Amino acid sequence: MSNQDEALEAIKRSAGTEAGQYGIDEFVSHHLEELPESYWQNHLGTSTPSNQQVIGLLVLGEKWEDEEVYDFTLPDEVTDYVVSVSFGEDGQIEDIVMES
Repeated sequence: MSNQDEALEAIKRSAGTEAGQYGIDEFVSHHLEELPESYWQNHLGTSTPSNQQVIGLLVLGEKWEDEEVYDFTLPDEVTDYVVSVSFGEDGQIEDIVMES
């Protein structure tokens, strides 16, 4: 499994946990409040998606050149926010946070 895939799986696993509180859970709740129902309807076929459906939409926004850090965001450039996953030198995930 690539680090990119591992990072995305870690985001999914952190949802609904203490680790996800200021990462993916905050990201999802913010965007459910801020984005119009038409965005969700267009991408998911529903105007009121579940948290898991929103997480399923995540795409890689950027991979940092000099570090093992992956920033995931929503498609179509609708937000400046990302869920950032960083790996330590030992290859283990160090942090999952929401950033702008």
